[in-house]
Amino acid sequence: MTQSTLPILQNYINGQWCYSSAGEYLDVVNPATAEILAKVPLSTAEELNRAAEAAQTAFSTWRRTPATQRVQYLFRLKMLMEDQFEELANIITIECGKTLDESRGEMRRAIENVEIACGIPMMMQGTNLEDIASGIDEFMIRQPLGVAAVIAPFNFPGMIPFWFMPYALACGNTYIVKPSEKVPLTMQLVFQLIDRLGLPPGVINLVNGAKETVDAILDHPAIRAISFVGSTPVARYIYSRAAANGKRVQCQGGAKNPVIVLPDADLEMTTRITADSAFGCAGQRCLAASIAITVGEARQTYTEAIAEAATSRVVGYGLEPSVQMGPVITPQSRQRIEQLIQQGAESGATVLVDGRSPNIPGYDQGNFLRPTILQNVDPASEIAKTEIFGPVLSLIHLDTIDDAIALVNSGQYGNMACLFTNSGAAARKFRYEAEAGNIGINIGVAAPMAFFPFSGWKESFFGDLHGQGQHAVEFFTQTKVVVERWSQKDWSRRF
Repeated sequence: MTQSTLPILQNYINGQWCYSSAGEYLDVVNPATAEILAKVPLSTAEELNRAAEAAQTAFSTWRRTPATQRVQYLFRLKMLMEDQFEELANIITIECGKTLDESRGEMRRAIENVEIACGIPMMMQGTNLEDIASGIDEFMIRQPLGVAAVIAPFNFPGMIPFWFMPYALACGNTYIVKPSEKVPLTMQLVFQLIDRLGLPPGVINLVNGAKETVDAILDHPAIRAISFVGSTPVARYIYSRAAANGKRVQCQGGAKNPVIVLPDADLEMTTRITADSAFGCAGQRCLAASIAITVGEARQTYTEAIAEAATSRVVGYGLEPSVQMGPVITPQSRQRIEQLIQQGAESGATVLVDGRSPNIPGYDQGNFLRPTILQNVDPASEIAKTEIFGPVLSLIHLDTIDDAIALVNSGQYGNMACLFTNSGAAARKFRYEAEAGNIGINIGVAAPMAFFPFSGWKESFFGDLHGQGQHAVEFFTQTKVVVERWSQKDWSRRF
């Protein structure tokens, strides 16, 4: 496909597809083949303003649409997503690099959030109390905020917008989606499905772009709430600027997720699960295992087993059925990960399994690494603290579970921590003491189901209310307390 025949992606504003007036475009590139798939516009602040104004206009009518009617659109969206399930998964693999099974899992989680949001008529219920004083009743109701927006990351282009968007719509808000400029194709198909729902114009909008578009979202006075998932530095920037503008904000940041392996852990299960956690999605997820802390006698047996699992993992193009791990997103990402591996080696770690510069037959232009394991990593070293966001697992050995928990809690991040054991007492101690928002016991990726919030502590989250479930309902609504009195003589009045 030549540059002149590449598809130009469009925005979706006020119920209409429209080409951007942007003067700058980025190539959308398949990370496995280096094929240019499309061109995405870096939309201007003026275009974001049009979307926000359309959403603001639509809000006055949408908020008055009964919740039971609002969720009917979500029921229809779920059915359309089920019908297009394989096509959505294929697009994620093509533009993001995941295996097809990983992309299918992502879309299943997206649909799961639509299903949960369909329960908004129950989830938005308030509370009431009659006769708080003689003849006086008091009750609390939930009302929508207004216009909300999501700034989405590249690593889950199908799932993460659905942590927020269906709840916002079901609660009566209007919405703007800004997908990652690296992976905008998935949302193009999602919005083709949304376009078939017959929603009132302006209720949901899609604006492609990069930093200028993001800053316009952060500064626009009509936008009341912002959701973000990405790195900690960007999360801090978005949270600070949006909060300074009086907006409600939830920002999921980076992670350095540890897993602790005790001597009594089931070795086969632990190895399989932690390998999937560390190397699945090429390590490009905020719940990827990054550090494995072996305790006591687990050191030798686990080290040998995880090295074998890393070496034998099949790497290649995610559309091929036998492939277990795809590429990282860009050449720059691959270069950064390789540099961090080298820094780890220079700081004293042993590169037990080296995944740099792999030979992937037929895909020499792809952004490939193989699984990498660093052994004898110094807990105080930079490699033990830095989010790598690639298929790299660092091994650290400690003598006791207390030492391991202390190391977990000393980190700046608090997204996830997991323990592998057959001891109920150890599991209870760990879940009670570990300072992380998502805890796994014999689980490698402690990803909450949609009816639980996706938690996160410390430098992994900025805000109070997380995505998904009841937290999303609380984030996208504001409470109003009503105290009212009616005279008893009014009770018998006839009209």
